[in-house]
Amino acid sequence: MINGIHHVAIAVAAIDPLLPLWTGLLGFELKCIEHVADQRVRVAVLMKGTQRIELVEPAATDSPVNSFLAKRGPGLHHVCLDVEGLVPLLASLEAAGMKLIDKAPRPGAEGRSVAFVHPAATGGVLLELSEAQPRVAH
Repeated sequence: MINGIHHVAIAVAAIDPLLPLWTGLLGFELKCIEHVADQRVRVAVLMKGTQRIELVEPAATDSPVNSFLAKRGPGLHHVCLDVEGLVPLLASLEAAGMKLIDKAPRPGAEGRSVAFVHPAATGGVLLELSEAQPRVAH
């Protein structure tokens, strides 16, 4: 099930020089900056009410975002949808012939499970599917 847009991600060479624009002039709140080791990126989570933008910076030379920046320069990287039932959703997309980058979820920012759908399948935009992990009662 798709709940709606979770965030829009912008690929940037460096997060820090852009924070005054986003948190000052544009009035977003910096929720956190997180290193996502699996994707080799640093992510700044910016909130304005319920609206979320993520600035994504490569954290290694072999980061996919580094390749993106070299080919296209900074700008819109992907749109992320908040979903429930990521595994069955991926199976149904694959069964429908959609080109997937990830056939199984992997770790994303803030402990979420994520998978990407190839831009060739979505009209040219990289699509991230993101699912919150259930909270474990202690």
